[in-house]
Amino acid sequence: MTTTDGGEAARVVSATVALVGIATERLLRTLAEAGGDASAPLADSPSLLPGWTRGHVATHIARNADSFTWMLDGAVAGEQREQYPGGPPTRAAAIEAGSTRSTDALIADVERSAARFAAACARVDADVWSRPVRPTAGEAPASQLVRSRLREVEVHHADLGLGYGPTGWMPDFVDTELPARVAGLAVRLPRGTALRLVASDSGAAWEVGVGPASVTVAGARSAILAWLLGRDVADRLDAPAGLPALASW
Repeated sequence: MTTTDGGEAARVVSATVALVGIATERLLRTLAEAGGDASAPLADSPSLLPGWTRGHVATHIARNADSFTWMLDGAVAGEQREQYPGGPPTRAAAIEAGSTRSTDALIADVERSAARFAAACARVDADVWSRPVRPTAGEAPASQLVRSRLREVEVHHADLGLGYGPTGWMPDFVDTELPARVAGLAVRLPRGTALRLVASDSGAAWEVGVGPASVTVAGARSAILAWLLGRDVADRLDAPAGLPALASW
């Protein structure tokens, strides 16, 4: 999203906002279908994230939307706001407190918080998208929040473990996010490891890192991206020498 043309930046943001809307609608459909099974409440069902139920994941998705709304409204007001006032403990407490609610309450929270974020995006004038905000990952232009929200919705939709996985991720998301993850990969590799990534569905390839240990990992772009995002997709990747352990992204 980085560009010197304010109008072009606004157009890119607008397109990404539309993708967030599509991703959110798909997430809500998955949640609604799961909500129809009264014997398996979201709050009591394990997700694919260690230690988290589907109630935790749904609550996190909602609180993430509200935190982004908070920062965007701050940018409009000329304020640089901390993503989660009170820091990580406040964030963790909010997720834990919300995770045990009824399935209907969890779904309504995801839907309403997403609507608040969409409304916040609509309030942002073109020149505001370049203003700095302060998410937990470090200072970034406000426009970055929209791309980050798309990642949150797509990735955590898969984390619910309700039949939606990386193969369902939108191509626009994968095409934008994969190069960004590859760009920061060198510092996550074990020392002395040279990695060659090969996208079997596009033919694209990346050479990352240097050292005597040469490793090749091949697979569909979505599977490679899922691995770079810390998800367990080893069965969908071809790595004859084994997958190298990656530091946290």
